[in-house]
Amino acid sequence: MTIVASADGSALGNPGPAGWAWYVDDERWAAGGWPRATNNIGELTAVLELLRATEGESEPLHILCDSQYAIKACTEWLAGWKRKGWRKADGKPVLNVEIIKQLDEALQGRVVTFEWVKGHANHPMNEAADTRARAASTAYQNRTAVPSGPGWPGAAASTPVEPVLAEDTAPPALF
Repeated sequence: MTIVASADGSALGNPGPAGWAWYVDDERWAAGGWPRATNNIGELTAVLELLRATEGESEPLHILCDSQYAIKACTEWLAGWKRKGWRKADGKPVLNVEIIKQLDEALQGRVVTFEWVKGHANHPMNEAADTRARAASTAYQNRTAVPSGPGWPGAAASTPVEPVLAEDTAPPALF
C-alpha cells in the first residue's frame, strides 16, 4: 500500500514568520517553522520532514505538493545540481542548498513519487497541510506555541535545518 501525504509551506511576508507541515490524516501530521524564512524553505522542509518521519516504512510514498519548486527540486534539478557541485545552470549557487542536500540523502533508496495539486483549490489533503503550515507561521508571528502535531507513529521528531536566507532577503540593518 502506498502512503499518500500532502506537504506545504507558508511564509507571512516571504521572508517572514514561516511554517511547514505534512499531513496524512488527523492522527498523522506534523508542523513547525521559524521566526523568519521563505515560503520555498517551508515547502522544501515539509517534504524533508515527511521523508524523515516515514524513513522506516517500506511502502512507497506519494507526496501531494502545490509547489512546483519543491517537486522539480526533488525530481528534475537535484541530480544536475549535485553533478555541478551544487551550482545552477547559470553557475550561481543553488539556493536552499543545505535543505536540498538533506533531501538528496533522504530520497536515497526510497520509492517516492510527487503529484502537483493546485493550491487553495479545496483539495482536502492540501488544505489540511496548508492550514497547519499557516498555523505554524502565524504562531511564530504571534510568538505563541506552534501546533506541532502528533507526527508519525513510532518516529522520533527531527530538528529541521535552520534556514539560511540569501543576502537579498536579509533583514535591514537596525543602525
